[in-house]
Amino acid sequence: MIAAVRAIENHRLADHSADRRMLMLAAMAIVVGTGGALAAWMLIKLIALATNLFWFGRLSTRSAAIVDTLVGPWMVAIPVIGGLIIGLMARYGSDKIRGHGIPEAIETILFGESRMSAKVALLKPLSAAVSIGSGGPFGAEGPIIMTGGAIGSLFAQRFAMSAAERKTLLVAGAAAGMTAIFGTPLAAILLAVEVLLFEWKPRSFVPVVVAVLVAFAWRPVLLDGGAMFPFPGTTPSGAWPLAMAAGVGLVTGMLAAALSVALYAVEDAFHRLPVRWMWWPAIGGVVVGLGGLVDAHVLGAGYPNIQALLDGSLAVRVILALLVVKAIVWLVALGSGTSGGILAPLLILGGAAGALTGQVLPGGPGFWAMIGMAGIMSGAMRAPITGALFAAELTRHFDALPLTLAAAAAAYAVSVLLMRRSILTEKIARRGRHILQEYSVDPLDLMQADQLMSRNPATLSGSMTTADAATFFADRAEHRSYPVVDDAGRVLGLVSRTDALRWRTMQPGTDVSLTETLSDASLLVAYPDTPIGVVADMMVESGVGRVPIVARNTRQVVGILSRQDLLKARRTQRQSETGRAGSR
Repeated sequence: MIAAVRAIENHRLADHSADRRMLMLAAMAIVVGTGGALAAWMLIKLIALATNLFWFGRLSTRSAAIVDTLVGPWMVAIPVIGGLIIGLMARYGSDKIRGHGIPEAIETILFGESRMSAKVALLKPLSAAVSIGSGGPFGAEGPIIMTGGAIGSLFAQRFAMSAAERKTLLVAGAAAGMTAIFGTPLAAILLAVEVLLFEWKPRSFVPVVVAVLVAFAWRPVLLDGGAMFPFPGTTPSGAWPLAMAAGVGLVTGMLAAALSVALYAVEDAFHRLPVRWMWWPAIGGVVVGLGGLVDAHVLGAGYPNIQALLDGSLAVRVILALLVVKAIVWLVALGSGTSGGILAPLLILGGAAGALTGQVLPGGPGFWAMIGMAGIMSGAMRAPITGALFAAELTRHFDALPLTLAAAAAAYAVSVLLMRRSILTEKIARRGRHILQEYSVDPLDLMQADQLMSRNPATLSGSMTTADAATFFADRAEHRSYPVVDDAGRVLGLVSRTDALRWRTMQPGTDVSLTETLSDASLLVAYPDTPIGVVADMMVESGVGRVPIVARNTRQVVGILSRQDLLKARRTQRQSETGRAGSR
């Protein structure tokens, strides 16, 4: 009985401890948010520096556009050189810098106890700057998510923390970095919830919000305080625009599925090459350079292209060329394993698809480009709420939220129907690890012992001798353990088959009653209103597979809960999702 009270009290104290840890993590998130903002500023400067060095031969951190350089055959050589540098950095530095960062962050959270290395924190932004600066068709968001996450993880590792607490600070740093780059605090928080945290708890949510707000406060000082992609225009109203937005969502959802399939087909093709993986980014650089010869706008992050799409200033043939060529160079470059993000390319491709459909829709191509961006982000990343809000925050067109939500939901539905996994989790699944991006409440946290316990369980009398108990377990026992009760049915303890084996070795005539073998201090019981999760914790900590359920006032045994009974909670949840029944 004492053990039961202690277990329930420990559960209550754990809740209070979680509250204190939440406040501690929120305070630490101030530091992490500042680190994420500074990392974003540093990454932007590094990209500008690399762009100036590669394309203009000057040492400067001022923003520069690759399209301003002269077109020539050497445009193919620069992406190749960048790919060679990245391959060497990955081979002799850390292969964690390969890819677009978000799958690596997810994998670290779920399978690496949220521990990132200082090497990744240093090499990821450097490799991304080289990649984007040499013409790689990527954005800064994937690298900054990885870099900001590394900052949060490294800071957490300076203290004695659990893996869950390290995860909170890792995600806080990632969301802070994204906020500093794009100025989208709400979307960054939702991205953390939908893609990175794999939970919705105050312990993680509050610190992430703190880090994001800190980074948002730093943004006007370090980068720019306004909307990243403002554009004029009004939002169409009525039912038809909502239906049209859903239609654009269907188109971009299918585009997202096609891009995901194509990406991993390209990646498989690189794996079949008879050369070491460190040379793949250079090979991909050849295709990037050739794409640059076709249209230099496909090189680099392409943020001016996003702005041009939203402004509606591009001709149809230019939009079509941008869609096709950008998709090819991005898929090949990313499939080669170089370093870069997926969000900016997705925004360009979704924006181009939306702008093309917007040629015949009310509101103008620019407005529908924004709707396309919401749709493709939702479809590719399986983050519909993030996609809907991200497009509105980027442009400050919050009045378009119903339409971006319609597009995001439609694209999400298409993505789920056409793809088993998102473009992010497919990469992890190819490493043999399945990721489920669906949240549900643990049934063990919803139910109480009274709902699952086996009632009127078989018991043993406290007056039974150990010799008789040993014979009972040898001949008639159906379970591994039984509650022992007194004449009034009050629980005295629990005896098991292990106890019976020990009693069989005792000398004849030395047996005693079961009451004399039991200790109240070791008795593990629960009450009818005890949460199932608490009982499960008791079983894990004690190794006992059956816990008696007793009336709180009388201590009479009213039921017993076994490990098998805990599986009933899972079965009940499954039946509620799959069972079909008509009206009664």
